[in-house]
Amino acid sequence: MTLSVYLSGEIHTDWREQIIDACQGLDVAFDSPVTDHAASDDCGVAIMGAEENKFWHDHKGAKLNAIRTRRGIEMADVVVVRFGEKYKQWNAAFDAGYASALGKSIIVVSQAEHQHALKEVHAAALAVTDEPKAVAEMLRYVLTGGLPN
Repeated sequence: MTLSVYLSGEIHTDWREQIIDACQGLDVAFDSPVTDHAASDDCGVAIMGAEENKFWHDHKGAKLNAIRTRRGIEMADVVVVRFGEKYKQWNAAFDAGYASALGKSIIVVSQAEHQHALKEVHAAALAVTDEPKAVAEMLRYVLTGGLPN
C-alpha cells in the first residue's frame, strides 16, 4: 500500500528533493504546494483576472492555492511541515493546524531557534526533527519497520 505524503512549508530550499531522493525504493507518493514562488503568488490573477489592489491580488492567489493545499492535506497519510531558517511560513503553521484538525500524522522540520515560537505546532506533531534526512528515515521505518544502517 502506497504511503501518501504531503510536503508543506518553506519553498526556498531543496528539502523536498532531499526527502524524495532519500525515499527512493519506498512505496511513497509525494505531493506539495506549487513551489514556483511567482506562479504561486500570481495564480489567482493569471486565471481570474488582474487586480489593482495588491491585497486582492494576494487574496485571489491565496484562495486558489488553498484549494490545492487542502486537497493535498486531506489526501495525505502523513503531512510534513517545514519551517525554514530565513522566512516566516505562516501558511505552514495553518497547514499544520489543518492537518491536526483532520487527525493526520504530522512531522515538523524546524530549527532549534524556532522551538519556542512553534511549541504549539510541535505539540500537535507526532515527530519533530531539524533534518530532512530524518524524515526519510521516519517514513522508511513507518513502511518497513527498519532502522537506519
